[in-house]
Amino acid sequence: MQAAIETQGLTRRFGRHLAVDGLSMMVPAKAVYGFLGPNGAGKTTTLKMLLGLLTPSAGFARVCGLDVGRDRIGAARKVGSLLQAHGFYANLTGRENLDLTRRLLGLPAAEIDRVLEIVELADTARRRVADYSLGMRQRLGLARAMLGAPPVLVLDEPTNGLDPDGIANMRRFLKALPDRTGATVLLSSHLLGEIEQTATHIGIVHEGRLVMEGELARLKSDLAPEIGLRVDDPDRAGPVLRRHDLTLTQDASGLVARLRPGDDHDAATAALNRDLVEAGVQVFAIGARSPSLEGLYRNATASAPARQRESV
Repeated sequence: MQAAIETQGLTRRFGRHLAVDGLSMMVPAKAVYGFLGPNGAGKTTTLKMLLGLLTPSAGFARVCGLDVGRDRIGAARKVGSLLQAHGFYANLTGRENLDLTRRLLGLPAAEIDRVLEIVELADTARRRVADYSLGMRQRLGLARAMLGAPPVLVLDEPTNGLDPDGIANMRRFLKALPDRTGATVLLSSHLLGEIEQTATHIGIVHEGRLVMEGELARLKSDLAPEIGLRVDDPDRAGPVLRRHDLTLTQDASGLVARLRPGDDHDAATAALNRDLVEAGVQVFAIGARSPSLEGLYRNATASAPARQRESV
């Protein structure tokens, strides 16, 4: 499979603090790759090394086959980035802001119309950026990243601060980008629900290390099935589930019991329901749950070996 982005042993230290630890990732061409991890996991530091804004302490990164360390300018021409929705001149219009970047890149004026159409800002491009909502500024940032039709887009938390409508609109744009423009999208986020609805591939980073990577649909299909439960007394239900040797977690919707690979889902659900009722636990709901990105994330981060802390 052709790689749009590839890293091998990518490492970055700040003094004695190890921010990114031997990270090796592969982003397929024309994928929407969700780069996941909590705040402080090393996501933004990794993106800055991909963009040539930080020099790795060890390892290397390639973009479209170009080594970022050896050919920083050539690699930069292959990438459009959105690290934040700021950096616009508020008293200029959206079109005028894009025109400044367009001139710096030596692109034709028609390029502005092309990207404005993609992000659906053509009708508001002559308004001052000061009058734009945050969602409009995010889309304008995305338009600026797409000037010149770079084959790779690197976006850091593009839904940050958006309201539900803005998040839904951004999700729709991102999902459609590979088909509409042929671009590969590397999307950094800590919002699992948004990535699950947007990404074709994922990489999960934990304490600076990549702990899981692959095609999202395949990874979810390999995940052990789950049973979701809502009961009147989770504390009393816990021992019953543990007697069945089930891994037990809890989320906003209730208890989650993870089966072992190969278990008969229907038989396990029936037996569990019977034993809970016999134990005097009221079962309000019980049934199969589809494998989820949240389950993948829990598995990947829980099984990752803890890194010994280093003093800063």
